[in-house]
Amino acid sequence: MIKHIVFIKLQDRSPEIVAKTAEVLRGMEGEIPQLLSIEVGVDVVHSERSFDIALVTEVSSLENLQAYQVHPVHQEVIRHLNEVKELSVSVDYEI
Repeated sequence: MIKHIVFIKLQDRSPEIVAKTAEVLRGMEGEIPQLLSIEVGVDVVHSERSFDIALVTEVSSLENLQAYQVHPVHQEVIRHLNEVKELSVSVDYEI
């Protein structure tokens, strides 16, 4: 199993943009066969070092992680993120 975690810092941190981006991320649920689980969390602390949104997903293998990365639904999410993000970082690890 592979856990894929992404932290996203938005250019515009207004509640509307944060909510819209979280909704776009949640829209992947049930649409990408390789995703075994998906969790989207919105930051509640709002500290200087906080990111705005966390995405936590699980897939069964590195091959399925690659298939997820190129899936058309994920590609639409990436297009949205490229329009609204300031910065994103990720980590992928075996569980």
